[in-house]
Amino acid sequence: MPIKPEIRTIAIDDGPLSDKVVLIGTIFRGADWLEGVLRSEIAKDGMDATEKMVALAKESKHYDQSRAILLDGVTYAGFNAVDIVALNEQTKLPIIVVMRSPPDIEKIREALTNLDRQEDRWRVIQKAGKIFEVSTSHGSVFIQLRGIDLSTAREIVHLTAIHSRIPEPLRVAHLIASGIATTSKV
Repeated sequence: MPIKPEIRTIAIDDGPLSDKVVLIGTIFRGADWLEGVLRSEIAKDGMDATEKMVALAKESKHYDQSRAILLDGVTYAGFNAVDIVALNEQTKLPIIVVMRSPPDIEKIREALTNLDRQEDRWRVIQKAGKIFEVSTSHGSVFIQLRGIDLSTAREIVHLTAIHSRIPEPLRVAHLIASGIATTSKV
């Protein structure tokens, strides 16, 4: 898949933990143009992240022109795990999961013992698949993929990681989610 510098992506991150956690999506063209902001909420340690992300993406007026979804990890709002296989199948968009460092599998497994449906959550986390290291001009990130090849995913990460090793659409989604959560408590 040839990547245009203005590739349109949807990037999703969550805000700080509370009973209902804000979920923010940013629509970017490349790394330079913020074209939209999407908002939803998910339950802390719930099981609704995948379904809410599917709705967030498909209800966007930019959905038909979007070429990939970028996620900040596969767990949101604590351990509300995202099924990237289902997200890819239901949106028909490639998924790129971006992480600053590889997950500590033992700590995750241990933390899941404190939650209901721990085996269901574990299966969803495992479905995200193999982790690849990708170097950017600002350092390395680790990614997981669904519906896209490593070469193309690497190109998208390189194209969008302009101010830090985190792709700009995800960095901005994080800033907005943090700001909304902080502001709503004032």
